[in-house]
Amino acid sequence: MNDLRKNHWDRVYAAKGPTELSWYQPVPSRSLALIRATGTPLISPILDVGGGTSTLVDHLLDAGYEDVSVLDIAGSALDQARARLGAATGQVNWVEAEITKFEPLRAYAVWHDRAVFHFLTERAERERYLEVLRRALQPRGHFVLATFGPEGPTRCSGLKVQRYSVEQVGALLGRDFQLRTHVLDEHRTPMGTAQQFLYGWWQAEG
Repeated sequence: MNDLRKNHWDRVYAAKGPTELSWYQPVPSRSLALIRATGTPLISPILDVGGGTSTLVDHLLDAGYEDVSVLDIAGSALDQARARLGAATGQVNWVEAEITKFEPLRAYAVWHDRAVFHFLTERAERERYLEVLRRALQPRGHFVLATFGPEGPTRCSGLKVQRYSVEQVGALLGRDFQLRTHVLDEHRTPMGTAQQFLYGWWQAEG
């Protein structure tokens, strides 16, 4: 695990409460809508990459999804999410890992990532991420991604980020993924700042 990266994110989560983080959403409506749109059965496995303290897991459980995993590099963030869920925490598979080092032991029907991929500014890291994605997805599995759009921020949480158009993401994924839909969305941070996000849903070939 990249200790510098892990230490950075542990410090971020220690310094601010979940609702103070720039990416906080009380209801992650875009992500939920795209996951529902995949038509994935409620019993199918879903992986939320970089889930941290996101409330997505709460809403997925409330919607009846039965096999949800949350992965994050920051164990402190996962601890906060577990505390928030209370008794429901036992319904979730919690994975503390750096995504480019993640060794999936199972295949997922949906891989969801909101705001991890754009922190991978080095080509080798992006390539490793996509290798893990391909190994972790079921045949015809779904990749739901939210990343900073072409007019999004150039830095976040003290780190440089990579902005993307839907064409750029598609070029990285290659011909073995088919774009189903995408939208540019404006996220309002708790501080009132506007951030442009690109939301996209791609499906892997069989």
